[in-house]
Order: sequence, then C-alpha cells, then structure tokens
Amino acid sequence: MVRHLNTRRAFLQASTAAFTGMTFAPGLQTSASQTVPDATAKSTILFFLCGGHSHIDTFDPKPDAPSEYRGPFETIQTSASGLFISEHLPMTAKLGHHLAVVRSINGTVNTNDHHAGYYHNLTGHLPDESFKRLGNDRTPFPDDWPYMGTVVGMKRQQTGALPNAIALPHMPSRKPYTRPGQFAARIGVEYDPLYIDGSLEKPLEFTVPSLTLQGDINSERITSRNGLLKTLDRNRGSFEHYAATKTWKKQQARALELLLSAGTTNAFSLTGESETTIERYGRNINGMSLLMARRLVEVGVPFITVFWKGDMSLASKCKSAGSWDTHGNNFGCLKENLLPMFDQGYSALLEDLDQRGLLNQTLVMVTSEMGRKPKIGDPRSGGESGQGRDHWTYCLTDVLAGGGIRGGQAYGSTDRLGEFPADLQCTPGDVTATVYQAMGINDLTATDTDGRVYNLLEHGRPLEPLL
Repeated sequence: MVRHLNTRRAFLQASTAAFTGMTFAPGLQTSASQTVPDATAKSTILFFLCGGHSHIDTFDPKPDAPSEYRGPFETIQTSASGLFISEHLPMTAKLGHHLAVVRSINGTVNTNDHHAGYYHNLTGHLPDESFKRLGNDRTPFPDDWPYMGTVVGMKRQQTGALPNAIALPHMPSRKPYTRPGQFAARIGVEYDPLYIDGSLEKPLEFTVPSLTLQGDINSERITSRNGLLKTLDRNRGSFEHYAATKTWKKQQARALELLLSAGTTNAFSLTGESETTIERYGRNINGMSLLMARRLVEVGVPFITVFWKGDMSLASKCKSAGSWDTHGNNFGCLKENLLPMFDQGYSALLEDLDQRGLLNQTLVMVTSEMGRKPKIGDPRSGGESGQGRDHWTYCLTDVLAGGGIRGGQAYGSTDRLGEFPADLQCTPGDVTATVYQAMGINDLTATDTDGRVYNLLEHGRPLEPLL
C-alpha cells in the first residue's frame, strides 16, 4: 500500500493519504455527512494506550486473587462509592465520579497479537482470517472496515478548515508494520485522519508533515492560489495511476484550504498555554498531546485520537517497545514510568475540560489493543522471575467519561482472577456503537462502488446503562 510521496519537489510531504489524492476504491460513494442535533457529545477524544495496558493493574484490580495473579499493587477508593482502581492512579481516583469503567470486554481474536487488537478495538470489527495468516505482515488493506473516528468524520458536517478526524502524536507502528484499523479504508481515503507529529525530545512542538513546505515553495507562493495549484498538479503525475481525478481535485482544495486558513497554524500550536497548565498535564509528549487534543476540541474538531507514544529508552527495562507492552518488569515499568505519566495527563485533561464547561459535550475514551495475562510470568522475559505479563485478548478494560456518559460506575465484571468476563459481557463493537450513539451518529449506512448500501457496524449494540 502506497502512503507516501517522495518526490523531490513535492509540496505536500504526506503523513496521511488524505492529502495525496490516492484512492483505493475510485468512485466510492458514502451517505451524506450530517450533523445530528440531539448528539450529547460534540467531540470525542480517544486515548489509545499502545501496547496493551494491564487491566488488572489499572482499572480492574483483584485484591483478593492469589499473589501470582494480583501482583504487589494495592487498590484505592475513587470519588465514586464502590469503584476501586490501582493505588498508582491517585489523581484519576479523585475523578471517579466521572468514570464509567467497562470491565467485561471480550476482545478475543485468533492471533492474540497487536495488529488484530488494534483493528478490533479501533473499528469494532472482528479481525478476519488474513490477520491469522499474515501476522505482523498484515498491513492496512483498502477494504478494511473503517476506524470509528473516520466514520464520525464522514457523518459529521465539516465546519471550518480543519478535518473532522485528527490523530497525534504519531502513526502506529514503525513502517513497514503500520497497524491496521486506524484509517478510513473502504469508505474512502478522503476521510483518513490528519496526522500531527510530536517528539519525545521537544514535546511542546507539533508539526503537520502533510502541510510541510518542500523544495522551492516559500511563504510568498502560498498566497498565490494559482501557483500553488500548479505545484500540486506537477506532482500529480508521480501517482496518477493511484488516483481518481475527482478525488485528487477534492484533496487539492482541502490542502489549499488548510494552508490558507488563518486559524490552521494556531490550531497546531501550544502557544498561549500557561506554564501552570503545561506542568499540570506533564511536560512530556503524551501529556502535551492530551493538551493539544483539548485545544482541538475547543475549535470544534469532532474526533481526536491520541496514540500513546512510547519511549524506547524503556525497551530493555520493560522488554517492549517502550509502551504498555510490558512483557518484562511489568510492575516496575507501570509504577515508575507508565502509570504516573498516564495519571497526570489523563486527570489533567478531565479536570481541564470540566473547568472549561466542555466535559459534558466531550466524550473521553481510554482503550488499548488488549489486556495483559493475569498470571504473572512471560516466557519472553524468563517466566515468573521476569515479572512480566503476556498478551491477553480474552478481556480488557475501557474507560469512558464525559459526553453524556453516566460516571461513577463499573459496567460488567471479570472472574476472580481477572481472566474472563463474568457478567454483562460485551465486545469492542458494542463500545464502538456506544461512541456512535453518544456522538449522535444514528445512520451507519454507506454505499459501495456498485451502489449497494451496507451497514458500517451491524453487530454492535450501545451499552445503554452508560448513556
């Protein structure tokens, strides 16, 4: 799958196909965008904990389980009666009255791997057999089911220059192993998210590679609409065979609108935020990405995704890629690195939205591609002595807050060891349907290239007690 243009004089350095004009299904038609007046949530922020966070060490603790399952962490009471979480989430615990903790998600997939987990939890659809056959070589396919954020983006009427779906601070995972499920796929690349890049080294600086000036383009030429379009046209030839002319023209206009919009530059900048606010979120890439998400909510972007950016300096310590994939030293990595950063940034986001009067109209969702195996000990890190937790897709925990969600509750439960859902079992499809319901997306139909109408999420059912 081609997702980059490497032309020497290219004006657009693509980080997402939305600005390249490429299409995998020329002529694809979707039902018209719409704004649903009775939507509770105007925006959604999805915070994806890349790697697979340990449900049992965060939001589904098992204090009465044997030590080889529960681990060393204690539990603490949240601000909601009867809702307990890990002792290493003290700031989040103070906001328990906002939280709906969904503990009974059955995310079983036949591969037990990251690619399938991403796909299932981002699209709400079960991974097909190609995930089992190809494993980590299963790159995004053009006929994949679309990411929930792109469905919301398609169904919501665009207001202003900014796209309806934006993702930051990176596109998981490192090429060529790009994770499936984060794109618009079968509904058309014109709905793909705009990706904003951030770095560990300079967490307050964000760039939009899709809008980076290249070669002989300077600021004066931006003001020349004709000159800009000519530059775009010159580069069209390098990928003409991938693009339908109609789609290309649409993306030309979209890129130009973004570049010429007076508000675009400020939207991707943290300039103006106080030192107090920055320190509250945490001066790190994940905290600053959540702060950026709040700013994007303020300017009306319907769907913002923050993919947790891992720190490779933790790779050896955690036997992972520096994120939540804690194959080794699970408890040290969580206690000393992952949970403090999450607790600070996540609680700051909820507090900030609440203080600004935005939480009631902003759904904040925390999810991941899987849970972690409740039985401590991963063969990849020496078994029990390595104190790691392996992949576990048989259950995982999501957390929803704001946007019409009834807080202060746990939905469903797992068995006494945290291995399998015990009651109110649900699926990633049900959680996705809940997001659509909160966003007022009631029409989930689209039309394929042959004019046939199909349903974008036939099997998912909203979790009504949460709404």
